[in-house]
Amino acid sequence: MTVKPPRRGLWHMVDATGYSLAGLRRLLAETSARQEIAGGGLGALVLVWAQAGAWQWLGFVVLFAALLAVEALNTAIEVLVNHISPGWSEAAKQAKDLGSLAVALMIFANLAYVGMIVLREMTNG
Repeated sequence: MTVKPPRRGLWHMVDATGYSLAGLRRLLAETSARQEIAGGGLGALVLVWAQAGAWQWLGFVVLFAALLAVEALNTAIEVLVNHISPGWSEAAKQAKDLGSLAVALMIFANLAYVGMIVLREMTNG
């Protein structure tokens, strides 16, 4: 198999967009990513209820995008670890556990952020 050199200019951006869309399709094959997206939808409903302002929405979108990015990186780690170390190994376990921790911390950050907005609404409303 020969490796094609990357295209330049606008075609490079077109190719990169295709790679990103392929990554999104792969991420959506993960149950955890679909659950996080459902949780993001619930969070958005909570923000509507709390009458969140533009800056609060921006914070939510940025944090949620970061959560999905960390989930994508965790999935990439798992794919690589499974390929490199198909059997059980302590190094593979640690890599997967650390990726899982990163996702859990981002979920906590998202929950804390939405929770603070709800708390503000409950104390000021």
